[in-house]
Amino acid sequence: MNYRFFPLLFVFFLPILLQAQRPFPPARPINPNQTLTSIAFGSCNNQAKTQEMWRYILQNDPELWIWMGDNIYADTDDMRMMTAKYQKLKVNPAYQFFRSKCQIIGTWDDHDYGTNDGCKTFPQRDRSKELMLDFLDVPAINPVWKRKGAYQTYTFGPRGKRVRVILLDTRYFRDEKILAPKTSEQRYLPNMNGSMLGEIQWAWLEKILDESRANIHLIISSIQLIPEEHGYEKWADFPKERQRLLDLINNKKPKNPIILSGDRHMAELSCTELSNYEQAIFEITSSGLTHARKIDNEPNAYRVGDMVCKRNYAILKIDWETTVPQCTVEIRGVDNELFMRHSIPLSD
Repeated sequence: MNYRFFPLLFVFFLPILLQAQRPFPPARPINPNQTLTSIAFGSCNNQAKTQEMWRYILQNDPELWIWMGDNIYADTDDMRMMTAKYQKLKVNPAYQFFRSKCQIIGTWDDHDYGTNDGCKTFPQRDRSKELMLDFLDVPAINPVWKRKGAYQTYTFGPRGKRVRVILLDTRYFRDEKILAPKTSEQRYLPNMNGSMLGEIQWAWLEKILDESRANIHLIISSIQLIPEEHGYEKWADFPKERQRLLDLINNKKPKNPIILSGDRHMAELSCTELSNYEQAIFEITSSGLTHARKIDNEPNAYRVGDMVCKRNYAILKIDWETTVPQCTVEIRGVDNELFMRHSIPLSD
Protein backbone atom coordinates (compact mmCIF):
# COMPACT_ATOMS: atom_id res chain seq x y z
CA MET A 1 0.00 0.00 0.00
CA ASN A 2 1.27 3.47 -0.86
CA TYR A 3 1.05 5.53 2.33
CA ARG A 4 2.26 8.78 0.80
CA PHE A 5 -1.33 9.72 -0.08
CA PHE A 6 -2.53 9.52 3.55
CA PRO A 7 -1.78 13.18 4.32
CA LEU A 8 -3.76 14.26 1.28
CA LEU A 9 -6.68 12.03 2.26
CA PHE A 10 -6.57 13.46 5.78
CA VAL A 11 -6.71 17.02 4.45
CA PHE A 12 -9.61 16.09 2.18
CA PHE A 13 -11.77 14.22 4.69
CA LEU A 14 -11.10 16.27 7.83
CA PRO A 15 -13.56 19.08 6.91
CA ILE A 16 -16.23 16.49 6.16
CA LEU A 17 -15.70 14.77 9.50
CA LEU A 18 -15.76 18.09 11.37
CA GLN A 19 -18.96 19.11 9.61
CA ALA A 20 -20.58 15.78 10.53
CA GLN A 21 -19.71 16.32 14.20
CA ARG A 22 -20.67 19.99 14.31
CA PRO A 23 -23.90 20.68 16.18
CA PHE A 24 -26.80 22.26 14.33
CA PRO A 25 -26.99 26.05 14.53
CA PRO A 26 -29.59 26.96 17.15
CA ALA A 27 -33.18 27.17 16.03
CA ARG A 28 -35.05 30.35 16.76
CA PRO A 29 -36.77 29.71 20.12
CA ILE A 30 -40.55 29.79 20.46
CA ASN A 31 -41.68 33.14 21.88
CA PRO A 32 -45.27 32.99 23.18
CA ASN A 33 -45.27 36.79 23.59
CA GLN A 34 -44.66 37.33 19.87
CA THR A 35 -47.47 39.16 18.07
CA LEU A 36 -47.99 37.27 14.82
CA THR A 37 -48.63 39.31 11.69
CA SER A 38 -47.20 36.91 9.07
CA ILE A 39 -47.63 33.14 9.44
CA ALA A 40 -46.19 30.84 6.78
CA PHE A 41 -47.18 27.21 6.33
CA GLY A 42 -46.87 24.34 3.90
CA SER A 43 -46.34 20.61 3.44
CA CYS A 44 -44.97 17.87 1.19
CA ASN A 45 -41.25 18.52 1.23
CA ASN A 46 -39.01 15.85 -0.27
CA GLN A 47 -35.60 16.23 1.35
CA ALA A 48 -33.91 14.83 -1.76
CA LYS A 49 -35.27 17.64 -3.96
CA THR A 50 -34.32 21.31 -4.19
CA GLN A 51 -34.85 23.32 -1.00
CA GLU A 52 -35.03 26.69 -2.72
CA MET A 53 -38.46 27.60 -1.30
CA TRP A 54 -37.04 28.64 2.07
CA ARG A 55 -35.48 31.81 0.73
CA TYR A 56 -38.70 32.80 -1.01
CA ILE A 57 -40.75 32.21 2.13
CA LEU A 58 -38.40 34.47 4.09
CA GLN A 59 -39.16 37.32 1.68
CA ASN A 60 -42.56 37.53 3.42
CA ASP A 61 -40.96 38.10 6.86
CA PRO A 62 -42.89 35.33 8.66
CA GLU A 63 -42.66 35.19 12.44
CA LEU A 64 -43.84 31.56 12.41
CA TRP A 65 -43.57 28.55 10.10
CA ILE A 66 -46.03 25.66 10.51
CA TRP A 67 -45.16 22.23 9.09
CA MET A 68 -48.40 20.46 8.14
CA GLY A 69 -47.02 17.04 7.32
CA ASP A 70 -44.87 15.10 4.87
CA ASN A 71 -42.06 17.29 6.18
CA ILE A 72 -39.73 14.64 4.78
CA TYR A 73 -40.38 11.54 2.70
CA ALA A 74 -39.21 8.65 4.85
CA ASP A 75 -41.63 5.79 4.09
CA THR A 76 -39.72 3.30 6.19
CA ASP A 77 -39.86 1.40 9.44
CA ASP A 78 -36.06 1.54 9.63
CA MET A 79 -35.53 4.36 12.11
CA ARG A 80 -31.87 4.73 11.18
CA MET A 81 -32.94 5.50 7.63
CA MET A 82 -35.59 7.95 8.88
CA THR A 83 -32.98 9.65 11.06
CA ALA A 84 -30.70 10.06 8.04
CA LYS A 85 -33.49 11.61 5.98
CA TYR A 86 -34.34 14.12 8.71
CA GLN A 87 -30.61 14.83 8.97
CA LYS A 88 -30.37 15.50 5.25
CA LEU A 89 -32.96 18.27 5.52
CA LYS A 90 -31.70 19.68 8.79
CA VAL A 91 -28.12 20.14 7.51
CA ASN A 92 -29.29 21.79 4.29
CA PRO A 93 -27.85 25.33 4.38
CA ALA A 94 -31.04 26.97 3.12
CA TYR A 95 -33.17 25.27 5.78
CA GLN A 96 -30.57 25.94 8.48
CA PHE A 97 -30.67 29.64 7.69
CA PHE A 98 -34.46 29.56 7.63
CA ARG A 99 -34.78 27.92 11.06
CA SER A 100 -32.44 30.53 12.54
CA LYS A 101 -34.74 33.32 11.33
CA CYS A 102 -38.24 31.91 11.89
CA GLN A 103 -40.00 30.09 14.74
CA ILE A 104 -40.99 26.58 13.64
CA ILE A 105 -43.70 24.22 14.88
CA GLY A 106 -45.51 21.37 13.17
CA THR A 107 -47.16 17.99 12.92
CA TRP A 108 -46.78 14.99 10.63
CA ASP A 109 -48.68 13.24 7.87
CA ASP A 110 -48.07 9.77 6.44
CA HIS A 111 -44.72 9.87 4.64
CA ASP A 112 -42.89 11.35 7.63
CA TYR A 113 -44.95 9.14 9.96
CA GLY A 114 -43.32 6.22 8.18
CA THR A 115 -45.82 4.62 5.81
CA ASN A 116 -48.16 5.76 3.05
CA ASP A 117 -51.71 6.40 4.33
CA GLY A 118 -50.47 5.12 7.70
CA CYS A 119 -52.58 4.57 10.80
CA LYS A 120 -52.28 3.25 14.37
CA THR A 121 -50.98 -0.14 13.22
CA PHE A 122 -47.57 1.31 12.24
CA PRO A 123 -45.18 -0.51 14.62
CA GLN A 124 -42.58 2.28 14.83
CA ARG A 125 -44.99 5.13 15.58
CA ASP A 126 -43.47 5.97 18.98
CA ARG A 127 -39.90 6.14 17.77
CA SER A 128 -41.03 8.01 14.65
CA LYS A 129 -42.71 10.58 16.89
CA GLU A 130 -39.47 11.09 18.82
CA LEU A 131 -37.54 11.70 15.62
CA MET A 132 -40.07 14.25 14.41
CA LEU A 133 -40.09 16.15 17.71
CA ASP A 134 -36.31 16.18 17.68
CA PHE A 135 -36.32 17.51 14.11
CA LEU A 136 -38.71 20.26 15.22
CA ASP A 137 -36.52 21.12 18.23
CA VAL A 138 -39.45 20.65 20.60
CA PRO A 139 -38.12 21.30 24.13
CA ALA A 140 -37.96 18.36 26.52
CA ILE A 141 -40.35 20.14 28.91
CA ASN A 142 -43.15 20.14 26.33
CA PRO A 143 -45.85 17.64 27.49
CA VAL A 144 -46.06 16.12 24.00
CA TRP A 145 -42.93 14.09 24.80
CA LYS A 146 -44.67 12.25 27.65
CA ARG A 147 -47.97 11.33 26.01
CA LYS A 148 -49.05 9.12 23.15
CA GLY A 149 -49.47 10.91 19.86
CA ALA A 150 -47.92 14.06 18.43
CA TYR A 151 -50.75 16.56 19.01
CA GLN A 152 -49.69 19.93 20.44
CA THR A 153 -50.90 23.48 20.97
CA TYR A 154 -49.12 26.85 21.07
CA THR A 155 -50.40 30.30 21.95
CA PHE A 156 -48.79 33.48 20.64
CA GLY A 157 -49.32 37.15 21.35
CA PRO A 158 -50.69 39.39 24.09
CA ARG A 159 -54.33 39.67 25.09
CA GLY A 160 -56.39 41.08 22.22
CA LYS A 161 -53.86 39.85 19.62
CA ARG A 162 -53.69 36.22 20.59
CA VAL A 163 -53.35 33.33 18.10
CA ARG A 164 -53.88 29.73 19.23
CA VAL A 165 -52.32 27.07 17.00
CA ILE A 166 -53.77 23.57 17.47
CA LEU A 167 -51.72 20.82 15.82
CA LEU A 168 -53.81 17.68 15.37
CA ASP A 169 -52.36 14.20 14.94
CA THR A 170 -54.34 12.38 12.24
CA ARG A 171 -52.08 9.28 12.22
CA TYR A 172 -51.18 7.87 15.62
CA PHE A 173 -54.74 6.97 16.76
CA ARG A 174 -56.44 6.52 13.40
CA ASP A 175 -58.27 3.29 12.67
CA GLU A 176 -57.62 1.40 9.46
CA LYS A 177 -59.33 2.54 6.29
CA ILE A 178 -61.53 0.41 4.08
CA LEU A 179 -60.13 -0.16 0.60
CA ALA A 180 -62.57 0.39 -2.24
CA PRO A 181 -62.93 -2.11 -5.10
CA LYS A 182 -60.39 -1.59 -7.88
CA THR A 183 -63.21 -0.58 -10.21
CA SER A 184 -64.14 2.36 -7.96
CA GLU A 185 -62.99 5.93 -8.59
CA GLN A 186 -62.48 6.24 -4.84
CA ARG A 187 -59.41 4.81 -3.14
CA TYR A 188 -61.33 4.12 0.08
CA LEU A 189 -64.85 3.41 1.24
CA PRO A 190 -66.28 5.36 4.20
CA ASN A 191 -65.39 3.86 7.57
CA MET A 192 -68.60 4.77 9.39
CA ASN A 193 -67.48 3.70 12.86
CA GLY A 194 -63.74 4.29 12.70
CA SER A 195 -61.88 6.97 14.67
CA MET A 196 -59.55 9.60 13.28
CA LEU A 197 -58.20 11.21 16.45
CA GLY A 198 -58.85 8.67 19.20
CA GLU A 199 -60.75 9.48 22.39
CA ILE A 200 -57.72 10.78 24.28
CA GLN A 201 -57.01 13.36 21.61
CA TRP A 202 -60.70 14.25 21.27
CA ALA A 203 -60.91 14.95 25.02
CA TRP A 204 -57.76 17.10 24.80
CA LEU A 205 -59.13 19.08 21.84
CA GLU A 206 -62.47 19.71 23.56
CA LYS A 207 -60.65 20.99 26.65
CA ILE A 208 -58.46 23.28 24.56
CA LEU A 209 -61.47 24.81 22.80
CA ASP A 210 -63.31 25.17 26.12
CA GLU A 211 -60.49 27.05 27.78
CA SER A 212 -59.03 29.10 24.94
CA ARG A 213 -59.63 32.85 24.86
CA ALA A 214 -57.57 33.46 21.75
CA ASN A 215 -58.68 35.89 19.06
CA ILE A 216 -57.82 33.51 16.21
CA HIS A 217 -57.68 29.71 16.27
CA LEU A 218 -55.65 27.88 13.64
CA ILE A 219 -56.58 24.18 13.57
CA ILE A 220 -53.92 22.20 11.73
CA SER A 221 -54.99 18.94 10.06
CA SER A 222 -52.52 17.15 7.83
CA ILE A 223 -55.37 15.98 5.57
CA GLN A 224 -58.34 17.93 4.24
CA LEU A 225 -61.39 18.39 6.46
CA ILE A 226 -64.00 20.21 4.37
CA PRO A 227 -63.70 18.68 0.85
CA GLU A 228 -65.66 15.44 0.38
CA GLU A 229 -65.55 14.49 -3.30
CA HIS A 230 -61.99 13.56 -4.24
CA GLY A 231 -60.81 9.97 -4.00
CA TYR A 232 -57.74 10.47 -1.82
CA GLU A 233 -57.28 10.67 1.94
CA LYS A 234 -59.64 13.05 3.73
CA TRP A 235 -61.73 13.35 6.87
CA ALA A 236 -64.77 12.33 4.79
CA ASP A 237 -63.35 8.78 4.77
CA PHE A 238 -64.47 8.79 8.43
CA PRO A 239 -67.82 10.63 8.09
CA LYS A 240 -68.75 10.56 11.78
CA GLU A 241 -65.36 11.92 12.75
CA ARG A 242 -65.60 14.72 10.20
CA GLN A 243 -69.03 15.69 11.49
CA ARG A 244 -67.79 15.42 15.07
CA LEU A 245 -65.08 18.01 14.45
CA LEU A 246 -67.47 20.37 12.67
CA ASP A 247 -69.99 19.92 15.51
CA LEU A 248 -67.30 20.62 18.08
CA ILE A 249 -66.47 23.92 16.38
CA ASN A 250 -70.17 24.67 16.07
CA ASN A 251 -70.83 24.03 19.76
CA LYS A 252 -67.66 25.39 21.40
CA LYS A 253 -67.57 28.41 19.10
CA PRO A 254 -63.87 29.22 19.28
CA LYS A 255 -63.29 32.72 17.99
CA ASN A 256 -62.27 32.90 14.34
CA PRO A 257 -61.40 29.24 13.59
CA ILE A 258 -59.41 28.62 10.41
CA ILE A 259 -58.47 25.11 9.21
CA LEU A 260 -55.02 24.61 7.66
CA SER A 261 -54.27 21.39 5.75
CA GLY A 262 -51.72 19.89 3.38
CA ASP A 263 -51.19 16.47 1.73
CA ARG A 264 -52.68 17.15 -1.71
CA HIS A 265 -49.73 18.51 -3.75
CA MET A 266 -51.78 21.54 -4.68
CA ALA A 267 -53.38 24.55 -3.00
CA GLU A 268 -56.99 25.62 -2.67
CA LEU A 269 -59.41 27.45 -0.43
CA SER A 270 -62.57 25.72 0.83
CA CYS A 271 -65.46 27.20 2.78
CA THR A 272 -68.50 25.85 4.61
CA GLU A 273 -71.16 27.19 6.97
CA LEU A 274 -72.30 25.71 10.27
CA SER A 275 -75.86 25.92 11.57
CA ASN A 276 -75.14 27.73 14.84
CA TYR A 277 -71.99 29.59 13.91
CA GLU A 278 -72.17 33.21 12.87
CA GLN A 279 -69.36 33.11 10.33
CA ALA A 280 -68.21 30.83 7.53
CA ILE A 281 -65.44 28.32 8.24
CA PHE A 282 -62.48 28.46 5.84
CA GLU A 283 -59.92 25.78 5.13
CA ILE A 284 -56.61 26.71 3.49
CA THR A 285 -54.83 23.82 1.81
CA SER A 286 -51.18 24.37 0.90
CA SER A 287 -49.15 21.45 -0.36
CA GLY A 288 -46.22 20.84 -2.60
CA LEU A 289 -43.08 22.65 -1.43
CA THR A 290 -40.92 20.46 -3.65
CA HIS A 291 -43.38 18.79 -6.03
CA ALA A 292 -46.95 19.39 -7.19
CA ARG A 293 -49.66 17.62 -9.17
CA LYS A 294 -50.71 18.70 -12.66
CA ILE A 295 -54.45 17.86 -12.65
CA ASP A 296 -56.51 20.98 -11.98
CA ASN A 297 -60.09 19.82 -12.62
CA GLU A 298 -60.81 17.95 -9.38
CA PRO A 299 -64.35 18.52 -8.02
CA ASN A 300 -64.83 20.32 -4.71
CA ALA A 301 -68.27 21.83 -4.03
CA TYR A 302 -66.76 23.92 -1.23
CA ARG A 303 -63.93 25.45 -3.25
CA VAL A 304 -63.52 29.22 -3.38
CA GLY A 305 -61.67 30.31 -6.52
CA ASP A 306 -59.38 27.96 -8.44
CA MET A 307 -56.90 25.22 -7.57
CA VAL A 308 -53.21 26.06 -7.67
CA CYS A 309 -51.35 23.13 -9.19
CA LYS A 310 -47.83 24.46 -8.82
CA ARG A 311 -45.26 24.16 -6.06
CA ASN A 312 -46.50 26.42 -3.32
CA TYR A 313 -46.57 27.66 0.26
CA ALA A 314 -49.07 29.86 2.06
CA ILE A 315 -48.81 33.12 3.98
CA LEU A 316 -51.49 34.22 6.45
CA LYS A 317 -51.28 37.95 7.09
CA ILE A 318 -53.02 39.51 10.10
CA ASP A 319 -53.62 43.22 10.58
CA TRP A 320 -54.32 43.87 14.26
CA GLU A 321 -54.51 47.67 13.92
CA THR A 322 -58.14 47.80 12.80
CA THR A 323 -61.27 47.59 14.98
CA VAL A 324 -61.85 44.06 13.68
CA PRO A 325 -58.63 42.19 12.78
CA GLN A 326 -58.12 41.79 9.05
CA CYS A 327 -56.85 38.46 7.73
CA THR A 328 -55.59 37.66 4.24
CA VAL A 329 -54.24 34.41 2.84
CA GLU A 330 -51.76 34.32 -0.02
CA ILE A 331 -50.63 31.27 -1.97
CA ARG A 332 -47.15 31.83 -3.37
CA GLY A 333 -44.48 29.83 -5.13
CA VAL A 334 -41.03 29.93 -6.73
CA ASP A 335 -39.60 33.47 -6.84
CA ASN A 336 -42.33 34.39 -4.34
CA GLU A 337 -44.82 34.47 -7.24
CA LEU A 338 -48.36 35.25 -6.06
CA PHE A 339 -50.93 32.69 -7.23
CA MET A 340 -53.89 33.57 -5.03
CA ARG A 341 -54.93 36.19 -2.51
CA HIS A 342 -58.18 36.03 -0.51
CA SER A 343 -59.57 37.81 2.53
CA ILE A 344 -60.73 35.64 5.43
CA PRO A 345 -63.55 37.41 7.31
CA LEU A 346 -62.99 37.65 11.06
CA SER A 347 -65.18 38.76 13.95
CA ASP A 348 -64.17 40.91 16.90
